[in-house]
Amino acid sequence: MFSDPVDIPIEKIHHPIALEKGISVYVKRDDLIHPEISGNKWRKLKYNLLKAQSLNKELIITMGGAFSNHIAATAALGKARGIRTKGIIRGEEKKELNQTLKRAQENGMELEFISRQLYDERNEEWFKQEVLERHRKAYFIPEGGANFLGMQGCTEILHEVNIDYEFVCICAGTGTTASGLAWSLPEGKKLLVFPALKGGDFLKDEMKEQLYWALLDEDAVEHNMKKVSFHSDYHFGGYAKINQELINFMRDFHDITTIKLDPIYTAKMFFGIFDLIQNGHFKKGQNILLIHSGGLQGISGIESKIGQKIYS
Repeated sequence: MFSDPVDIPIEKIHHPIALEKGISVYVKRDDLIHPEISGNKWRKLKYNLLKAQSLNKELIITMGGAFSNHIAATAALGKARGIRTKGIIRGEEKKELNQTLKRAQENGMELEFISRQLYDERNEEWFKQEVLERHRKAYFIPEGGANFLGMQGCTEILHEVNIDYEFVCICAGTGTTASGLAWSLPEGKKLLVFPALKGGDFLKDEMKEQLYWALLDEDAVEHNMKKVSFHSDYHFGGYAKINQELINFMRDFHDITTIKLDPIYTAKMFFGIFDLIQNGHFKKGQNILLIHSGGLQGISGIESKIGQKIYS
């Protein structure tokens, strides 16, 4: 299950905007790692699973929203590896579960719904301790796999890249993948981060804290953060919010490239990149590497929410 991925393609995108501006755009197809445990979800769960197994844990507990890619991936991992999983879900339980949570249940995950007010306390130490006191043989993974082991897994993304580039681009929810990329980014390269949440600049502080786990040196953290720029204006209203402009972009991009994007994360980043290219943010001849972080399971849930198919 967690042998290193092989033959993950890096595809050059022949998009008219990039061609017009003389920019080379490449996509690292981490969405192809696994049908259900794809992209950065695979990366962030890898070392957490190994840790849980080394401690002989019988249950993995994690957290997320109703459309969480991380919840879906953890459930699929549990089924594949024969370990029980439990998801603590933000918000009250609906009469009918969306496709993400239905699939998590089908993969054997127990769901516990808590109020949004209580969920806001999830990063407090007492919250984790209370959960573990109720589940004595459980291993706890924070929301989105946002811990040191999750970040460690994400440092391996660029180890698999064999092309030249000036810029790496990643979408962000917790900043864990971005932190792993910043930690492993070669000198002279730049990391562009696209938060999927409104007001996503707070992720700068999250990244600094996560990098400190690894480096234990504030100067080293600041050095790594100088490689990073945030582009926080492409959230389309906030987490899991989209509009027709984004849907049209996803369809057009698929028609041009055959690559599907998810509406919660990757589509917003790809939209942002091509908007920046169109507006002269990059110089002619530069190479941009986009990390496709998976999350395609979220498409069906959003389609149900908006009442239309994104891809025919």
